[in-house]
Amino acid sequence: MQKLTLLFTLFVTLLHPLIGQETPNPEPISEGTIRYLVTHDWTKKMAALEYMSKQRKERVAYMWGSRSEWHNYTLLHFDPNQTKYVDSDERVNPDDDGYSWRKETFYTTRNFSQNTLLDAITMQGKTYLIQDSLRCQDWKILNDLKEVAGHLCMNASWEDTIKKQKIIAWFALDIPHSGGPERLCGLPGLILEADVNNGAMVITANRIEAKKMTTEFAPPKKNKGKKVTEAEYSLALKKLIDDFVKEEQPYFWDIRY
Repeated sequence: MQKLTLLFTLFVTLLHPLIGQETPNPEPISEGTIRYLVTHDWTKKMAALEYMSKQRKERVAYMWGSRSEWHNYTLLHFDPNQTKYVDSDERVNPDDDGYSWRKETFYTTRNFSQNTLLDAITMQGKTYLIQDSLRCQDWKILNDLKEVAGHLCMNASWEDTIKKQKIIAWFALDIPHSGGPERLCGLPGLILEADVNNGAMVITANRIEAKKMTTEFAPPKKNKGKKVTEAEYSLALKKLIDDFVKEEQPYFWDIRY
């Protein structure tokens, strides 16, 4: 991580004149809440499953047609030392009361000063409370640039070998923070966008509000679930996905994508 940060700092130093010319110069943000628009595409999720037959994928694509997308909002609360990521109660479409609004226990927390994580994730109706030391993804920094929510961002890639997902993340050059949405972290700038499996799921910041955190990081009053380490959770996740693969069924119906 230290080597990654040094390389990034050198790159930004060389790029600094370009940044000033091509992007707005918003006030530095060290604390606040980011609202992300999450776009799910069922057809693309199916297409990414290599173990599913071509016929099955085509049947799903035909079934969904032009209605293969649905949307929801998520929130990332952050200060210089920690983050908490949760699903938002705000609906993208007020009339949407379908799958996207089922209520499950979910949140991710990252404490970078103490190097710890505490996540609650539901799989097949069972909630896992993951408590462990913090180990972020091993990113490969790329060299593309684009603007997300008014901030110039650079991209990086990482492959999830358990879910078989390729993730492209875009991190803000002017927000030096290691946090991000879902379980993503470890880049030298705050992650404002993540593309999973070429559009199967896209998480994009569409509102960044600088404000003082008050009770956002408070633990939930009821924190029920099976307490596990990161390794134990990964093992349970892999077993569940392997079972779906054997049955040639899409795993993401019962697992957070």
